[in-house]
Amino acid sequence: MDAHAAKLLGAGLAIGLGVFGPGIGLGSMVGSALESIARQPELRGEIRTNMFIGIGIIEALALYAFVVSLILLFVVK
Repeated sequence: MDAHAAKLLGAGLAIGLGVFGPGIGLGSMVGSALESIARQPELRGEIRTNMFIGIGIIEALALYAFVVSLILLFVVK
């Protein structure tokens, strides 16, 4: 395998595996938030606020994986 193929493979693995964990985390968090809202509708605002903060943090992990894959594609020689 030459260097270019290894670089493409590494970039694909970085983004593919890098969004796997955040995807599972987002699904789990949103499901739990909906379940919490269904159980205690009066706390809907607090639960939603905390959920959006958590979504932002989890999405940052996926963006880090995206940046690493771009670095592998365009910076590494």
